[in-house]
Amino acid sequence: MPHRIELRAHPDVGDDDAALRRVAAAQARIPEAEVERVVVRRRSIDARRGRVHLQLVVELWRRGESIPAERRPEPVVLPSLCGEPPVVIVGAGPAGMFCAWALAQRGVRAVVLERGKSVRPRRHDLAALAKHGRLDPESNYCFGEGGAGTFSDGKLYTRAHKRGDVHRVLEAFVGYGAPQEILVDARPHIGTNRLPRVVTSMREHLASAGVELCFEHRVEGLRTEAGRVTGVRVKGEVVRARAVVLAVGHSARDVTRWSSEAGVLLSAKPFAVGVRLEHPQALIDQLQYGALAGHRALGAAAYRVVEQAAGAGAFSFCMCPGGFIVPAATEPGGQVVNGWSPSSRGGRFANSGFVTEVGPAQLAAAGLDPSDVLAGVELQRRLERAAFEAGGGAYVAPAQRVDDLVAGRTSTGALPRCSYPRGLTAAPLHELLGGLAIPLREALRRIGERMPGFVSSEAVAVGVESRTSAPVRTERDRETCESPGLRGLFPCGEGAGFAGGIMSAALDGIRVAEAVARSLG
Repeated sequence: MPHRIELRAHPDVGDDDAALRRVAAAQARIPEAEVERVVVRRRSIDARRGRVHLQLVVELWRRGESIPAERRPEPVVLPSLCGEPPVVIVGAGPAGMFCAWALAQRGVRAVVLERGKSVRPRRHDLAALAKHGRLDPESNYCFGEGGAGTFSDGKLYTRAHKRGDVHRVLEAFVGYGAPQEILVDARPHIGTNRLPRVVTSMREHLASAGVELCFEHRVEGLRTEAGRVTGVRVKGEVVRARAVVLAVGHSARDVTRWSSEAGVLLSAKPFAVGVRLEHPQALIDQLQYGALAGHRALGAAAYRVVEQAAGAGAFSFCMCPGGFIVPAATEPGGQVVNGWSPSSRGGRFANSGFVTEVGPAQLAAAGLDPSDVLAGVELQRRLERAAFEAGGGAYVAPAQRVDDLVAGRTSTGALPRCSYPRGLTAAPLHELLGGLAIPLREALRRIGERMPGFVSSEAVAVGVESRTSAPVRTERDRETCESPGLRGLFPCGEGAGFAGGIMSAALDGIRVAEAVARSLG
């Protein structure tokens, strides 16, 4: 059996096998000559208090011990599914796909209906938006095979370990082609250049087992009888089902509307809006790693900042080292931004959402009725339309130097270079965001004092970051995951308000699949 230890080491150890063996053997109090092999099982970077170290969990194998071969996880074996599918899953994002995956393992066939396109044609729609400002409302950065995460980075970090077996999901990703490093890294990341192939591989595996996946099939409503869902309406026809899983993601506003009309129980939930910040990656490396900036074992630095300011929380979100800002709108005339990184995280810039909480008080301050369950959607839409107009249309982004945002003045002269493909135009984001800018500006001021250079003319704020999560929760029973207003309906994932990213959405998809299987007996 291996000797397992936790190790705190200088970054030089991270890319030097001999040094790692020497340090690990000393920590374990085993003569170095007796160590046959050292395997890293967990890896993270600790850059707190200005001292940069690697935090490692390693296994040491002594000479003469039987060392098992390292095997790459493979896709789980799925049974051959046949017959009419009793389950309709609306949405082919991580929640919907992992729901279909978990149902298939239980011998339950599903049909997955996705409004957007599969990966390959979806790429062309993203290119048309990025290059020419042509938005397809059904195929974009939010809608299509794999959901918003497919072309928005593939971050797999989650705190949702109590929601299910995180390792099971990570191994599934590796089985479908993700790098094995995601099983080791504390903040696993696939990268937008790799994730589409992983998503396609998963879809092909599900289809080979009998799961039916239909793209460009936008669900238009529910079919109900006597308080129970009996199917969904698509292109004027009814697809019958014994159970319907709604796994539509955070941007399917039409689904929220027709769900409400069908009597589904909805409630408002807190969400967050703000801007996307972009800095030179070299600056973030220097702020985080100091003299060790650029070290091979550290790579591009990330950050996470949280502040309580002006009576509200402000925090960074979806941080993309070496990444790019992209247009993530789903509605014509609405400007939205998001970010992603390639697997190498080798871009010149670092970007992150920087957002503030929105609850009843903020809705009321914006002139909206907090008791209206759709007030949060209306606030998002207002900000997106204002940002579109401020950018001058064609998905050019309104932007402001970060020091100007903090000072409350419109930027003049040329804005900093930026990765956003549609270009920037100077605009007073502090005015566009209204009262929501107050906690953002105060929080940035404090962060700038703590991290000199973070607030500067080199950094740019790009508007608007409005799709951090769904502002509406589709209620469900805690145990059965079934809608209390409509039997046979199973709200699921981020769009229903029960997840916040790829991993938590996948875990929720598995949980709902187990609940659906129980309901079907």
